[in-house]
Amino acid sequence: MGQCLYKIVSTEEWQQVSKLPSLIGFGIDLTDGFIHLSSADQVRETAQHHFAGREDLMLVSIDGSCLGDSLKWEESRGGSVFPHVYGEIPMTAVLKAERLPLGVDGVHQFPF
Repeated sequence: MGQCLYKIVSTEEWQQVSKLPSLIGFGIDLTDGFIHLSSADQVRETAQHHFAGREDLMLVSIDGSCLGDSLKWEESRGGSVFPHVYGEIPMTAVLKAERLPLGVDGVHQFPF
């Protein structure tokens, strides 16, 4: 397995794509023309910045080595380099999807 990358989606969005052959983008992904992902070091900040307070979230773990040339590391907010996927993510690259609960402190509780 290659580097594990992460996508945060709503439970409803996950239900829409979980039976499809590919994970497609939603919202800002469609606007920007690529699927936004985060590395393990980035995903907590992504949750805090874009999904603060939301209780309806899923954390999708993706094997980055399965993405081939569709995966590009590009500069994003604050000069950080983030993984972006141009196209769709095959479900064969999805390792797991699990709920991303809020803790009593209002911060999302990650499984790692």
